[in-house]
Formats: sequence, C-alpha cells, structure tokens
Amino acid sequence: MVSLSWLQRLSSALLSRGDSAALLVFLLVLCLLYVRQKRRDLAKIPPGPPPWPLVGNFGFFFVPSFIRRRFGPKSDSADKNAMIALTEKAEVYGNMFSIFVGSQLMVVLNGYEVVKDALSNHPEVFSDRPDIPTVTIMTKRKGIVFAPYGPVWRKQRKFCHTTLRNFGLGKLSLEPCIQQGLATLKTELLQLSEKSAATGLNLAPLISNAVSNVICSLILGQRFHHEDPEFRNMLGLMDRGLEICVNSPAVLINIFPLLYYLPFGVFKELRQVEEDITAFLKRIIVKHRETLDPDHPRDLVDMYLMEMVAKQAAGEENSSFTEDYLFYIIGDLFIAGTDTTANSVLWILLYMVLHPDIQDKVQREIDEVVGVQRILSLTDKGSLPFTEATIMEVQRLTVAVPLAIPHMASETTEFRGYTIPKGTVIVPNLWSVHRDPTVWDEPDSFNPARFLDEEGKVFRKECFIPFGIGRRVCMGEQLAKMELFLTVTSLLQAFKFSLPEGTPPPTLNGRFGLTLAPCLYNVCSQKESCHMCSHR
Repeated sequence: MVSLSWLQRLSSALLSRGDSAALLVFLLVLCLLYVRQKRRDLAKIPPGPPPWPLVGNFGFFFVPSFIRRRFGPKSDSADKNAMIALTEKAEVYGNMFSIFVGSQLMVVLNGYEVVKDALSNHPEVFSDRPDIPTVTIMTKRKGIVFAPYGPVWRKQRKFCHTTLRNFGLGKLSLEPCIQQGLATLKTELLQLSEKSAATGLNLAPLISNAVSNVICSLILGQRFHHEDPEFRNMLGLMDRGLEICVNSPAVLINIFPLLYYLPFGVFKELRQVEEDITAFLKRIIVKHRETLDPDHPRDLVDMYLMEMVAKQAAGEENSSFTEDYLFYIIGDLFIAGTDTTANSVLWILLYMVLHPDIQDKVQREIDEVVGVQRILSLTDKGSLPFTEATIMEVQRLTVAVPLAIPHMASETTEFRGYTIPKGTVIVPNLWSVHRDPTVWDEPDSFNPARFLDEEGKVFRKECFIPFGIGRRVCMGEQLAKMELFLTVTSLLQAFKFSLPEGTPPPTLNGRFGLTLAPCLYNVCSQKESCHMCSHR
C-alpha cells in the first residue's frame, strides 16, 4: 500500500503543474486500487448473493412483506417471512452467508452448531449490538435489550435481574401474582364467550392484558384492567410500533435515516407512537418519584430510584444509573415481558384448535393429575410431561423472536474460516435451528412426542433454544416459562377451544415483526366440568 503522504505529494505536484489529464488518470487508478482492495477484503467474508448498488441485497430477497405484496410476484413464495427466506438461502450459500442492507454487511448464522459456536464460544466478540437507525433513534442505545455490550450494560442487567428476583422472578413466590391475573382472565373469557358463541372471540387482548400485568406488577407495582383505555392504548402502540419498524416502508429508515423525519405516512405515525409511549412511561416514573418510600420499595422503579440516590450520595457523578436510563429499561422490560409471552400463548392455543386430538390428550392428562377443581400450580409441571412437551413443540415451531435481536462483531475476527469485520451485524437465525433436519426428524411437522423419552418423561434437546443462547439470552426466560405453563394449563383445564363453525383454519405463516405473532383468529370456548368424561 502506498502511504498517504506520498499520495498527497504526488497529487499536489500534478495540481501545481496544471496537468489535469494526468491528475484524472491518477485519481482513476487510485479508485481502481481502492475497489480492488475492497474486493479482496470482501472475498474473505462468508459467501452470499451479489448486492445491488446503494440498497445491497434489500431488493434481492430480504424484502419486507409490504413490498412483496405491492410489487412482488403473485405466488406462495412472495408470502414467505424473512426467516424462511434466510433459511432457504443457507441451502445455497451454507450455514454462514453474507448479505448487505445498503452498505452494511450482515452475516446470517444458520443451524445450531454455528449459532452456538458464535454466541456461546465467542461471546466477547459476538455479544455487542449494532447501531440500527430505527432502533437507535428510539432507544438511544440505552436499556437492556438494545444497549451495547460492555460494563454499563453488565451493571444495568445485573441490577435489574437481581432486583426482579428479589420481587419473585423465577420463584414460586410469584405464582399468586400470575394466578390472580388468570382468575380474572377465565372469568372474563367465560362472560365474553357466552356473548360470542357463534362468531368466536379474539383472545389476543385478554391474553396480552393477563401477561402484561405480571411484568407490570414487578416493574411498576400495579395492575391494569383490560378495559383501562390508557393501558389498552399502550399495548396497541407497542404492537403497532414493532409492526411499523419491521414491516412497513419505515424499514427504509435503516438505509436512509433522514426518512424518519418525513412529515407524512408511517414515518409520522412512528414518531407519534414513540411520543405516546414516552409520555405514558414518563408519567409512571414521575408518580413513583413523588410517592417513593425508601423503607418500603414497591417495585423495580422504586429500587432503581433508590440506587440513583445512593450513587449520587457516594459521589458517582458519571453513574449510568439515571432517570433517563430507567425510562429505556422500563420500555424494554414492558415490551419484552408482554409481546413474546402473549404471542407464545396465542400460538399454543391456535395449535390446540388445529389439532383437537392433541388438545384432548393434554386435557386428559391435566384431569388425571390435577382434576377440574384444584388450581394448577408450578409444582404440577413435573407430573404433566405431555403438556409440557406440547408447549415446547409449539415454541420450537413458532420461535417468538425467530431472528433473535441482531448482534454485532465488536472486533475483526476469524470465525470458521472466514473474516468477520468489526461492525458486522450478526443475525442468529433461531428459526433455522428449530427447523434443522439434521437434528429434528420431520422438522416441519407438529409432534409433541419428540420431546418425550421412552418412559414418557420430558426430554430436553440441547438445540432447543427458544430464548436464545449466550450472554444475551433472554433475562425473563424463567418468568416466561412460568407464565406459559400456568396460562396454558389453566385455560385448557377450564375450556375446550374450537374454531367457529364454518370458519376456515387460519394460516400458520404468522405476522413477522421483531417477534412472530399468529395471524388474528377467533375461537369458541366451551366450559366443561370433566374432559375425561366428554365424548371427543
């Protein structure tokens, strides 16, 4: 490589001589040398489809559904979600391949071995978060989920995890809180089902409310009624915000960030969603600050405010524990603690409706072990292997966050024979892990028995990772497992679910945003006194 000072002297000499033709040739040669060097560097990255100018592979196959619907071919392949398209590309380019979004290099990891190798065996390199414009604009790279990997993130995550555990996260002491919401859910479902016996009922609002109230109890110290207009609006904004960021023209902000400020369409709507969510969460922080009693902390917000005071008293002027950071933590936990778990419950109930024989078998197991009068407990989990296997199988097929949250290479590294440049976005394709035919027999079929051994006990495969893997594994994994088990079993203990008569079965493609949500569907719920005695 020629030195920069030598190039400067040469270009200055050509300019002083007024030799514009020679200067033009010089610049052309320099450009060609740069392109050649760039190609050599790119030759070391994993293979992938050739990128287009400016947009990269954005228009090649990694296209949001709003573009496919409007401009794409009218075929089944046009309806494929991103994780399916990426999984299929692995068959062409291998389990590690490169794509470009604009000029940003992204490396997609497919299959359990590659994902585990990167995230578990090389955590210091692959645990960072990329600077994605839509995410950065709204999160300022703070909080837990999207914050960069480093000492600040570790302190914040450790504090939140410890505090939430003190309030019952992952412990049996949290069970009454979950049961309280489920009792309300079942009462409301019974009342609403009688009014909509023919047309069926959309369970999404009820499920989201029940799930969200658990995390609200932990972080905000309060519960909300499902008809509370402000709370319902908040849940709707959260869902809409995720949808806009991933599945609308607003995704173009990631290539052209200035689009965020356009005064019309989804760009304006996205800014309004952000403003409304911000106002809701900041009102909660203000209320907590005004009513804080250090001797009787009620929730995570109280504990965080107390930690802020303690840091200030200790003279830590540059502490990361600030009210601003707390705001983003609340947002992260609120969204993460609601969306993924609620969608998982809705997916499980949808599979029960589409596979009534499995629903019958689950209900018979619950009847045999628990009966119909006693309230289910987490202590029953070990005695309901088929039920647990069914929950796990739906999780495998419908991974809540199929492409995980994007990671980033924090330094240039050699990985599995390729060079991964610093700043490369890493996409762990968890969908491919759970559909890998080399580790799952008939991976596209619904078969809960795959999670049972010969004695009928739950058999956990190492490659089953619905909550991710490595240092960025979901912090609320234990809470989600508790809620999934108690919610699903409590509903199936009390009701038999079916599609409204004459209604075609809903598609299993789902709605892909940051999370994978089932398409909206209605169900009829029939209360039964004993599933073992019913003629199904």
